[in-house]
Amino acid sequence: MMLWRCFKMAVQSVINNKMRSVLTMLGIIIGITAVISLVSLMSGLTSEVTDAFEDVGIEAISISITDRASTVELAVDDLDALSQEYPDIIRGYSPRVSMPAYIKKGNDSINSSATGVNEQYIDLCEYKVEYGRGITYIDVERMQKVCVIGTYIANEIFGGDALGKTLQITGTPYRVVGILEERAESEKDSDDDCIYVPYTVAAHATHTSKVNAYTLYATNQETVEMAETLVENLCEEKIGDEDYYTVIALKAIADSLMSILDSMEAMLVAIAAISLVVAGIGIMNIMLVSVTERTREIGIRKSLGAKQRNILTQFVMEAGMLSCIGGVIGIIFGSSLAIGAGKLLEINVYPTLNSIIISFTVSAAIGVFFGYMPARKAARLNPIDALRYD
Repeated sequence: MMLWRCFKMAVQSVINNKMRSVLTMLGIIIGITAVISLVSLMSGLTSEVTDAFEDVGIEAISISITDRASTVELAVDDLDALSQEYPDIIRGYSPRVSMPAYIKKGNDSINSSATGVNEQYIDLCEYKVEYGRGITYIDVERMQKVCVIGTYIANEIFGGDALGKTLQITGTPYRVVGILEERAESEKDSDDDCIYVPYTVAAHATHTSKVNAYTLYATNQETVEMAETLVENLCEEKIGDEDYYTVIALKAIADSLMSILDSMEAMLVAIAAISLVVAGIGIMNIMLVSVTERTREIGIRKSLGAKQRNILTQFVMEAGMLSCIGGVIGIIFGSSLAIGAGKLLEINVYPTLNSIIISFTVSAAIGVFFGYMPARKAARLNPIDALRYD
């Protein structure tokens, strides 16, 4: 009952001093808004980066070899033997041979690019063939002029109905044997603007005698480092000089980038938290002023039997209430700001339940912590001196 009475008195005090209460809460509102919006934006950005790496394949390892006039090379058979020897570490591999693609469309042509791959590539990248089939081993061995295309190429050249038709790539006809499932709204220069052909055909078309780029996939994220070591050892054995080859694991890049993003998030939150400390000091100052103004009221309450803990509870509740109300408003503003900024940046940004709970808890804790000293001062006032105060 006493707590409820203290609570009602705290509410009445806040209502009676509306302007002062709003100004007191302003610091908390700004601080919580900054924390919620920044944390939400960084979480959304982190999620976008994670999704981007997962789309490419976090288990992927890229191998690039400098073309040089030498008989020393990393052959397709070498990677094939390695993947067969370590099936529990290496899920598969594919050569990559890039070739320009000037696609005939009436009297005009569309500038794009084609990638020569083997029969494993589309499955390794977890692309889905919506119509037809993918590149097969027979296509690679017999150097058959077939292709698998994205929905942008299918829509732009054939109006969507492309399966089984002939695609003129740089003057050479290729039969469309597969159309990939749409992944990026069929826009130009997106994941849907793609053409895959057998790597043997691409190598012949570009007069490439050696394959200088490969993509290899580990079985899972835990085996990426082991797969990377195996590939580096193989390159050291076959090529020798590490200046002539590069082995890059996407997981290592992703881990480095995530570490940077985590550090940025911590730094931004620390900067935003400074405003919360300033807001807490503001609450303490206002509560000290309130104690001074209400000294006579405190004296009357004590003379009527109010104990120190009753006075202490009332003023701590008042400080906590100001902070909590400011925290709720800050959470609403911060969430709205984060969602709006996410839409402008075209990323999915939504405040997490944990960030909301933590923000509210912190705002309440700040009110109680910085309100305790003024409340303690009020509780320890001598009732005789308080009654004489003018």
